[in-house]
Amino acid sequence: MASKGGAAPSTYTPARTPTNKAQRPPFFTDSDVDWTRSDGRGFHQCRSAFFRTGAVNSAAGSAYAEFGNTKVIVSVFGPRESKKAMMYSDKGRLNCNVSYTTFATSVHGQGSDNREFSTMLHKALEGAVMLETFPKTTVDVFALVLESGGSDLPVVISCASLALADAGIMMYDLVAGVSVSCLGRNLIIDPILEEESFQDGSLMITCMPSHYEVTQLTITGEWSTANLNEAMQLCLDACSKLAKIMRSCLKDAASPSKD
Repeated sequence: MASKGGAAPSTYTPARTPTNKAQRPPFFTDSDVDWTRSDGRGFHQCRSAFFRTGAVNSAAGSAYAEFGNTKVIVSVFGPRESKKAMMYSDKGRLNCNVSYTTFATSVHGQGSDNREFSTMLHKALEGAVMLETFPKTTVDVFALVLESGGSDLPVVISCASLALADAGIMMYDLVAGVSVSCLGRNLIIDPILEEESFQDGSLMITCMPSHYEVTQLTITGEWSTANLNEAMQLCLDACSKLAKIMRSCLKDAASPSKD
């Protein structure tokens, strides 16, 4: 694999951060009391984000993303003429696939395609891609989760958006994705796998920050109006900052090498 546009991990933590740094009761002792996150982050603190474009030589565009223990690589191929005969359309087609390696999770041999994630990836990206720029053709997006460390889908979506841009696919804006979990009375952003397994509810937003447009909103569990509003604001703020990191990666890749 070749690489370009790599940069040191950057933070995209939203503006609001916890001010109380006092020691809290142990993790998951009681869902109704506060606790400390096992990786030491504050409730509203995101993991460091690392992106690199040009990770796959054979692809038209590609990107690698690493958020803590969550590691994803996305390859983009096309536009290509559709194999199946289709009626002429003035818009192109986006084909998305998300799969896991057999070693991505702690349960070995469980790697497989994730149809739900594939559908959600398509929905998140479709509104951002200028499909009319490649009529009657298809762009394939293949996302592979190398290691599952939590918040897999938002990382996949952000990485796929970067890979599309690296492939030169015309887009209205980059798509950034962030999720928030509700555990007891606490809202935690960018949850890890352990936190997701105990969550009472989850919210994921993918958006085009420059256009102030949400491409997908996914909510599970029960939410109060106050918590829902706060979680959405946390996600939108973090998405805006994450998009800046993604743009910086593209700029670094386009800059002449100093070597």
